[in-house]
Amino acid sequence: MILSLSGLKKSYGALAVTNNITLEVAAGAALGIIGPNGAGKSTLFNLITGDARADAGTIKFDGREITALPPHRRAALGIGRSYQIPQPFGGMTVLENLLVGASFAGRSRVSQPRAHCQEILERCGLAAKAKFSAGQLTLLERKRLELARALSIAPRLLLLDEIAGGLTDPEAAQLVETIKSIHAGGITIIWIEHVLHALIPAISRLAVLSFGKLIADGDPAAVMALPEIREIYLGIEEDLAA
Repeated sequence: MILSLSGLKKSYGALAVTNNITLEVAAGAALGIIGPNGAGKSTLFNLITGDARADAGTIKFDGREITALPPHRRAALGIGRSYQIPQPFGGMTVLENLLVGASFAGRSRVSQPRAHCQEILERCGLAAKAKFSAGQLTLLERKRLELARALSIAPRLLLLDEIAGGLTDPEAAQLVETIKSIHAGGITIIWIEHVLHALIPAISRLAVLSFGKLIADGDPAAVMALPEIREIYLGIEEDLAA
């Protein structure tokens, strides 16, 4: 397993945001995670990347326990991540944003950072924007840059946090095709998303969080057919049919 979570807990005061999560992800998998707002999805990512420290439980990456490692050490091992709100270095060019990750977090896996980053820009549809300031980009371009920055470290595990949010349907479809091609290249993907018609075609497994607990995990169609999931996602059939 490339990622193993065991008994993972995180509370803020009396609120248990992540409540005893146990989850295993095989190398090469494409796992989607859904859940209502406040379910603990982003907190789970924060625990995996080290942006938050678990109160209890363990995190293993490729068999190595990383529970106590800081974020930069986890990135160096090959855990890449995008954020819900793109956070580029606005004063740097698009290419420079990628070079930061490739030259530092990805240095053990990237022998030629500039060539590597230029290839990623091509893959993410940003080659023509390489010399533009990141602050000049449109929302779709910022989403693509967020993905490209995560890829710049040459990750083995890619965590995507609502990367389709705020996009039009055609824009989301373009982004999904890019993500599918990345997964086809052998990168393990875990994708949190509310835009289900974007998420479902790109994954082979679906997990559901609710109030910090993992309440379902399995084949996407079978999970979405569960009565309790239908209740949480009232009206979801129409969304999936879109």
